[in-house]
Order: sequence, then C-alpha cells, then structure tokens
Amino acid sequence: MQSKAKIGALLSFLLMGLGQIYHRQFAKGILFLALEIYLLIFWSLPFRYAMWGLTTLGETTQTRKGFEIVQGDHSIFLMIEGIIFLLGFLLFIWVYYLNIRDAYKVGLIRDKGRTPHTFKETLKNVWENGFPYILLTPSILFTVFLTMLPLLFGILIAFTNYSGPNHLPPKSLVDWVGFQTFIDLFSLRTWSKTFYGVFTWTVVWAILATATTFFLGLIFAVLINHKGIKFKRMWRGIYILPWAIPQFISILIMRNIFNGEFGPLNQYLQMIGLAAVPWLSDPMWAKVTIVVVNMWFGFPFWMVLMSGVMTTIDNSLYEAADVDGASPMQKFWKITMPIVMFATAPLLIMSFAGNFNNFNVIYLMTQGNPVNVNYSYAGSTDILITWIYKMTLEQSQFAMASVVSILIFIVVAVTSVWNFRRTKAFKEEDMMS
Repeated sequence: MQSKAKIGALLSFLLMGLGQIYHRQFAKGILFLALEIYLLIFWSLPFRYAMWGLTTLGETTQTRKGFEIVQGDHSIFLMIEGIIFLLGFLLFIWVYYLNIRDAYKVGLIRDKGRTPHTFKETLKNVWENGFPYILLTPSILFTVFLTMLPLLFGILIAFTNYSGPNHLPPKSLVDWVGFQTFIDLFSLRTWSKTFYGVFTWTVVWAILATATTFFLGLIFAVLINHKGIKFKRMWRGIYILPWAIPQFISILIMRNIFNGEFGPLNQYLQMIGLAAVPWLSDPMWAKVTIVVVNMWFGFPFWMVLMSGVMTTIDNSLYEAADVDGASPMQKFWKITMPIVMFATAPLLIMSFAGNFNNFNVIYLMTQGNPVNVNYSYAGSTDILITWIYKMTLEQSQFAMASVVSILIFIVVAVTSVWNFRRTKAFKEEDMMS
C-alpha cells in the first residue's frame, strides 16, 4: 500500500494544491491551485521579459531621428526589474515548498488513520499557533524588497561597466563584464595606488578614532567616579554635551575654528607670536585635526557607558584588594579594567566598524581634502566611504564604487566576526547555550 503522504507530496509537486485536493482539503487546495494558475497566466510573460532584461541589460540603444529622441532600453531599469522579479520568484518557490510540505504532513495524518483538519480548523490553528509568523511576514517582505533589493543591485553593479562617460543610460547601454572591474582596481596603477593609499588611511583612521575615544572616555570615567570627586552628575552632564549636540552643527563649527585663514585658533596663535598652523590644508595636519575633533565627539559615549559599568562593580573586590595591599594602579588593571573590557568589548568592535564608515566627520570636516595629485577622485583625508561618495555622485564611476563597497563589507564583516568570537562575553554566551 502506497503512503498517502508521498502521493500527496508528489501531486503537490506536480501542481500546487493537487495534493491538498487529494487529501480532500478542497478549499486549501483550490487556493493554492488558483495562485499558481494566476501566476502562470498573468506573470509568465513579464517574468520572461524581466529575466531577459537582467541577463542582457538591453539591446537597443537610444537613437535620434531629427529633433526626436527615440528611447532605447534602459539597462539599470531592466536590472532593477529583473531583481524584483527574481526575488518574487524565490518567494514563490518558498510558497511552493510550503505547499508540498503541507501535503506531506496531511498525508502522514491520514496514514495514521486520523482525520485531517477542515479548512476552518486549519485557519484557527494557524491563527493560534502561527500568530508570531503572521506578524513577522510583513517584516520579511519589507526586508526582501527594501534591504535585499538594494543590496543585490549594489553587488551586481560591480560586475558591469556602469560608469561615465561611455556607459550611462539612457544614452548608452550597460554590459556585463564579470570580474574585470575588480581586476582593474588592483592592476591599473591609477586605481590601485588610490585604493591602497585610501585603504591604509581608512584602517589607521578607524583604529585611531576608536582607540582615542575609548581611552579618553575611560580616563574621564575613572576621574569622575573617583571617591574624592564631588558633583559627579554635574561633570557627567557637562561632558555629555558634545555627544548630545547634533554632530552636523558641531563639525561645521569645528571646521571654522580650524580654518587656516580666518579661524580663531590660528588668530590666537598669531597674537601670541606663533606661526599659523595649516590645520586643514596640510595632509598630515588635516589627519591629526580630524582625529582630535573626533575625540571630542566620541569620548562622551564611552565615558557614560564606562561610568555605568564601574558603578556595578562590587566594592568587596576593592576591599579585598586593599587587604592584600594592592596599589590603586594594581586595582585598576586587575579589577576595573577587566570588568570594563568584558562589558564594552562588543561595543568596541562595533565602534571600529562604525568608524571604518564614518562619513560625517571626514566629509563635513575636510571633504577629503587637501588634494592629492597621485589619487583618482580622492583627497589626502578621504576614507573608502567618502571616496565611494565622490566616485558615484561626482564622477559617475558606479561600477568601481560598487567594487570598493563590496571590499569594505568583506573587511568589516571578517574583522568584526573574528573579534566578536574572541571576546569573553560571546565565549561565555556560547558556553551557556
């Protein structure tokens, strides 16, 4: 005797809903069947056209007949439409799988001699047991089309020649070029020299920006939490202000303060007989200035965070250390620092990833300047994310910008995962699970 579960699953594999109809769940089966018929009738041709557009990126270029412009294929629109239909097709495959699994499970119930749920009972069961999934479904759909769609589009652009001046729709078509843009980034001197230079400064910037704000915040947290300090709330309130004020406004003010020509800082230096400093016009001074300004914006977060951690440390630990004759420095390195690092290490890693893509401070402060004649579309203080901004919005080098963005993702993801797995907080979580 053949298993009803296997027969039902096979029928639903051949045609959606057929297995449910075989199990006498007619309402559910007709709904599945109607969905597939609707998609086959109304969406087959659009899907084929979308897949043609995604694979070819168009074949007809824009032409001109006298004063009339005859529009051709728009490669970017075709790519986006193809991605949308591809994601929709994957969702359909998932529903198709659920249809097969449902037919198989209902068949198992029949094989055991029990009666499957009616359509009304099925709806009640879904509402009672699947309510969380019902609420999560809209989020999944939004994630697919508002997160995965731009992500896939950005990745696919890297494998095309979408760039100015010769491959910009609608005037020209875009073609698939495979890994050629990746090869150009590392083989062509104009691109490779810029990439290595900007990448090196990006890594140095991310490390300095993270370390300086972290340790400056630690110093202020230790000072404020010292027993002899009075008005602790007042000090915390004063030092949190740089973080509370909108960064956009603060950066523009800092930019004027450090202006080499009319900035008040240089004017004060000249008043006391010192030479003006090229804060933003000299490459080295500009980098130092950016790091210092970022310290001002970043340390309050760490100060408040570490202050909260320090208030949770059991005083008995310090009392026991006093009995053992430990010095204040020994108590700090053996008790305070390990507990603070345990609590803040994951956030420290996230801060490094954030500084790797810290667009605001770099671009608003210097716009990547001063100019570096050895770089392509980048200045001396540009990091990878600001370089991408310039390549896309100012130079229309979309393909190369996409390649660099993929490399950023790889570097940040690998670094973050590797460091997360080494932190004690995550190791203890893995042991508990």
